[in-house]
Amino acid sequence: MTTATLPTTFGLGLARGGVELKQFFRAREQVVFTFTFPAIILVLLGSIFDEQYQDGITAGQVFAASMIAAGLVATSFNNLGINVALNREDGTLKRLRGTPMPPAAYFIGKIILVAVASLAEVVLMLVVGMVLFDVELPSTAGDWFTFTWVFALSVVTCSLLGIAISAIARTAQSAAAVTNVPYIALQFMSGVYIPIDGVPEWMRDVGSLFPIKWAAQGFRSVFLPDSMMAREAAGSWELGKTALVLGGWCVLGLVLCLLTFRWTNKRG
Repeated sequence: MTTATLPTTFGLGLARGGVELKQFFRAREQVVFTFTFPAIILVLLGSIFDEQYQDGITAGQVFAASMIAAGLVATSFNNLGINVALNREDGTLKRLRGTPMPPAAYFIGKIILVAVASLAEVVLMLVVGMVLFDVELPSTAGDWFTFTWVFALSVVTCSLLGIAISAIARTAQSAAAVTNVPYIALQFMSGVYIPIDGVPEWMRDVGSLFPIKWAAQGFRSVFLPDSMMAREAAGSWELGKTALVLGGWCVLGLVLCLLTFRWTNKRG
């Protein structure tokens, strides 16, 4: 007689990830807004501003590189901030907490959801940038390596912050406002909606405290020539500082999750 093997936490997390993906892509309104909003803003900004910079770089190409960061924030920070609040409001978290499934499996499922959605968002933004603004893909292994670690740190950071901020909202409806206010405001302060050299200094100082500024700068270093460094606030890409800031926000985001996450809306 054989003994049945119990599923592992990772295996349960993979299964939960499949459920999360099905639920996400079945919510058509959420999918459409999450994916198309950054792309629509990119088309508008890239079409309105027609400046040309050194080496023939256009404003559209600068916006395309920066807006990749905005797309990642939408699929990680905004998506999880709203989704976790909804799971808490409708009792999903409470029911999961009462099952044998370990809590880690729930978060593995969320990570899978964010990873897939973020990759899809990046592909969409790159396609829009390549078709409309002549954005070129990285041509060197070093640029692809930079793209990979900036993408990974940005997704992890914004996902953790999304889970943490979900604790502020008592309902899924209020979660949309809670996440969108910092999301929209920081786009302006971080040189995403406006080229960074056109942002007032005090706004740049505030924006530099948060991860989206560094994510956008990191992606600009990948898709723009080094001659465009002169238009950055520090006159360089500051990749080492970008890694340190995003890494630091990963640690802070994890601490905030551990301190604030709750399974129900009942406080205490």
